[in-house]
Amino acid sequence: MTEQGGIPITRVVVPAERASRIRAKVRAAQSMPVGVGTARVAKVEDAELFHRFLSDPAVHTPIYTLPSPLTPASVCEFIKKHLAEQQAGEGVLFLCFDDAGSIVSYNNIGVWPQWAAGKMGGAMHPEYQGGGSGTRGAAAGFGWMFEVLDLEVICETAAPDNVRSAHLLDRLGFDRMGQITSYRDDGTSRPSLVWEMTRDAWRNRHSG
Repeated sequence: MTEQGGIPITRVVVPAERASRIRAKVRAAQSMPVGVGTARVAKVEDAELFHRFLSDPAVHTPIYTLPSPLTPASVCEFIKKHLAEQQAGEGVLFLCFDDAGSIVSYNNIGVWPQWAAGKMGGAMHPEYQGGGSGTRGAAAGFGWMFEVLDLEVICETAAPDNVRSAHLLDRLGFDRMGQITSYRDDGTSRPSLVWEMTRDAWRNRHSG
């Protein structure tokens, strides 16, 4: 999907030196906490296993940023695209595996270094959903983005009918910022609700 128009809503230009440091942190990232373990950077050789994970409708249906059609080849290109984004310091794709080597979840991090802002998408295998695991995983990821990547704002979007994501973001204290239109690379679009959280607000709400 191309960059979603209008996000982040909050855009405060940071000094070039800080933007450069954020890019370096993104390039250096190798793992992140995800609540049910630790995720690592996706590799091209993960494409077949990742495609198998994404093929479950319960995983891919709510997610607008995945390639379409969803094939092993398109998933491989999706991984390559994110490896290039990481080299540019603008994003990183993480996969989390269980002890048997199956994918438990993935996290797709996007970063706007010039605004010290970022976004996180992803999904968890249905077997691991429920019991607060999704909320714990998201909280771990957002905290990592603020503290390790040194971001000031996190901006999230979801379709108006994505009740699960809306409840999660509201529960974590994100502010609703309105609605935009999101565009895919194939030209299709959808309305998206927007939430944001600042680092100060996150620390005040989640410290300890």
